Amino acid sequence: MRNPVTTTSELGRDGICVITTSTPPVNALTVQGWFDLASAIDDAGADPATKVVVLRAEGKGFNAGVDIKEMQNTEGFDAILGANRGCYAAFKSVYECAVPVIAAVQGHCLGGGVGLVGNADIVVASDDAYFGVPEVKQGALGAATHMARLVPQHLMRTLYFTARTIKATELVQHGSVYEVVPRERLDDAALALAADIAEKDTRVIRAAKEALNGIDPIDVNKSYRFEQGFTMELNLMGVADELRDGFAGTGKAQAQR
Repeated sequence: MRNPVTTTSELGRDGICVITTSTPPVNALTVQGWFDLASAIDDAGADPATKVVVLRAEGKGFNAGVDIKEMQNTEGFDAILGANRGCYAAFKSVYECAVPVIAAVQGHCLGGGVGLVGNADIVVASDDAYFGVPEVKQGALGAATHMARLVPQHLMRTLYFTARTIKATELVQHGSVYEVVPRERLDDAALALAADIAEKDTRVIRAAKEALNGIDPIDVNKSYRFEQGFTMELNLMGVADELRDGFAGTGKAQAQR
C-alpha cells in the first residue's frame, strides 16, 4: 500500500500561512497530491487574511517530484497526463499566488520540487539541501524553466544534460537562495522572513507581487507547458516508459517531472 499524500495548511493570526506536505518516505507526490497542493496554495492566496505563504515539507527531503511507481502501475497515459496537469497546476499556483511564497527547503529538491522552488518568491534552505532535475534519466523533460530561475543559463544546461545536482550553499552565491541555515533552524529562518513581509501593508505587497510577475522576461507558465510537450512525445515513443521501468525497479528516490 502506498503511503498517503497529505497537504496541510495553517493560517496564523499574523497572516502567515504555512503549507506543509508530508508523503513518506521521500515526498514524491502522486497525481492527486500535486492537485491538492495547488488547491491549498490557491486557497491561501485567495484568502484576504493571508499576507505571506511559507511552503515546507516534513521528512528527509523537500520534494522528490512525481511518484514514478504510481505512474508505472497505471495503465495507458492517464498517469502521465495527470502528472503533467498536476505539476502545471502546482507550479502555476506558486507563481500566481497573490502574496509572496517562501520555500523552506531541506534535503533533496528534485524535478517537481525545483518547479515549486523556482517559481517561489524567496528560497531559504538547510545546509544539507540540494537541487536537481534528473528528468533525462527518466525519459522526461521539464523544470528547466524553473532551474533557469535558480542558476545562469550555461550552468542550467550543464545540470540538465548531466542530471547532476547543486548544493544550496552554491546557490547562495547566485542569489537564488537567500539564506542557508542548519536544518534545525530552517523553519525559524523562513518564518522570520515571512514575519518581516507580514508587517508590511498587505495591499502594497499584493500589488508588488502582481507587478513583479508582470515584468518577468519569460512567461513561466507557457515555457513549462512547452517543455511538457516533449515529455508527451517521449512517452508516445515508448522511451519514457522504458526508462521509468528501469528506474522504478531500483527503489531509489528521484524525480520524474
